[in-house]
Amino acid sequence: MISIQGKGVSTGVALGPLYFYQRAKSTIRRYEVEDTDAEWTRFKAAQEKAIEQLGELAEKARAEAGDEAALLFETHQMMAEDMEYEEAIQTAIQETKLNAEAAVTDTAAQFAEMFAAMEDAYFQARAADVKDVSGRIISALTGVVQGGIDSPVPVILAADDLAPSETVQLDKSKILGFITEGGSGSSHTAILARTMGIPAIIGVGNQLKPEYEGREVIIDGSTGSVVIEADADTKAHLLKKMEEQKKTREMLEKLKGQPNETLDGQSIRVYCNIGSPDDVAAVLGNDAGGVGLFRSEFLYLNCDDYPTEDYQFEAYKKALSDMGGKEVVIRTLDIGADKQIGYFNMPKEENPALGNRALRICLNRPEIFHTQLRALYRASAFGKLGIMFPMVTSVWEVKEAKKMCERVREELTREGIPFSDDVEIGIMIETPAAVLMSDRLAKEVDFFSCGTNDLTQYTLACDRQNADLGRFYNPHHPAVLRALKMVCDNAHKNGVWVGICGELGADLSLTETFLSIGIDELSVSPRSVLPLRQKIRETNVSLVKEKLLSDLLSDENTI
Repeated sequence: MISIQGKGVSTGVALGPLYFYQRAKSTIRRYEVEDTDAEWTRFKAAQEKAIEQLGELAEKARAEAGDEAALLFETHQMMAEDMEYEEAIQTAIQETKLNAEAAVTDTAAQFAEMFAAMEDAYFQARAADVKDVSGRIISALTGVVQGGIDSPVPVILAADDLAPSETVQLDKSKILGFITEGGSGSSHTAILARTMGIPAIIGVGNQLKPEYEGREVIIDGSTGSVVIEADADTKAHLLKKMEEQKKTREMLEKLKGQPNETLDGQSIRVYCNIGSPDDVAAVLGNDAGGVGLFRSEFLYLNCDDYPTEDYQFEAYKKALSDMGGKEVVIRTLDIGADKQIGYFNMPKEENPALGNRALRICLNRPEIFHTQLRALYRASAFGKLGIMFPMVTSVWEVKEAKKMCERVREELTREGIPFSDDVEIGIMIETPAAVLMSDRLAKEVDFFSCGTNDLTQYTLACDRQNADLGRFYNPHHPAVLRALKMVCDNAHKNGVWVGICGELGADLSLTETFLSIGIDELSVSPRSVLPLRQKIRETNVSLVKEKLLSDLLSDENTI
């Protein structure tokens, strides 16, 4: 038996084979081949496999988001079997005796450079396409699986950490739990695990050895324990815990249909955070009142080029339609910092967390923002939509964003395209500047949603992605809680409602505090809805409010 200790960031017990995430190699080996015919046969087999994968992705995209979404993958299919592209690779293999991987790499660079040099914007965009297609063929040649998992059964997935673009492509049906070497409680791996309702453990360092792959592992997301080939007693103990958690979950199921109301009659809305229209099923299955955060950037992360208006429209429409009239708050594009997208061609920044990100990108590149806003307003005809702008620091930013919304509404009206007149506009409160300006900002919007992950990071000057900072990154810090109270007070004075969509919303040790300071909505992972409802229904705010607020404002507060 091998025991490893990490930090649990998503509760639950899971058992299955250990599997290391397969990441494409950044460098391709170059060598001379003797049998060029055999090498050409290798290429053709990889090409055929890539075309087959692209066909499957096209069908999946068509089912989920319509013909426009499928078109991208069908275009990639045609590019993969383009005659000139194929002939260039054949020449490199048979005349210069290059191995297939190097031949594809060189041809991709050649064609990408050719497309990029063209004056037509459409053909310039094909440079990224040929790179993506070639990367898929190289993955087939090297045995690396697109999506990182090649297993016939679900696995406990191990990795150093996963980038947002990698989490998007994972086959979720194959994952029982996560283990990562690094990461933090607010990393995208942790957030994904909580959304999926599966256990996750971070910070195990270099304790996982390659030779452990395929062995049976049990992880406990509440304690951070990883046990490989557990002895009989340990396995029995953890399996019993798994069964107890299942019974607790069954008990919580009885809370479905019950109001989120305290013992003394105070109500609060409980919504969910999602990253895809596919997550709506989990939202409804856990009886949430709506979606408080739809992370629209995952649509961009899942594409090889800027997603079209129709592609986005279909995704937003599906989420709104499937929610059946329940509110869906969609955050506009929030990339930058730890969420980088290659085709945006963003310059390298020394401190990207403080750089060109989120709303700043949208205001600096209005053509991208315009496309998204058109898709959002078109989708608003199919449900109850809220639009939320991230990373706000000033009133002028909000006014600029609202002007763009107005221009889009005027365009759609002229074009005769229907949209709702009842779209709420809100902003994320995730910077100290937004907190301090919340009295002024409240006059410009319908709601605030507090992103406590970034609010903690910026308030405490503490990198949320740096696992080494440990106890210094403390979301319970009184400065963070006081900031939330200030936001609530300023919002309510101006008739604006306040939500929390950061991970702190699901922290049951703070539910009483949130109720006491007047938070109107908590948006959490789907699995957190019913435990949060239970906590709310067990709370008597009138008995705890005075003491909690006194402690919060006290100079001696050491929460």
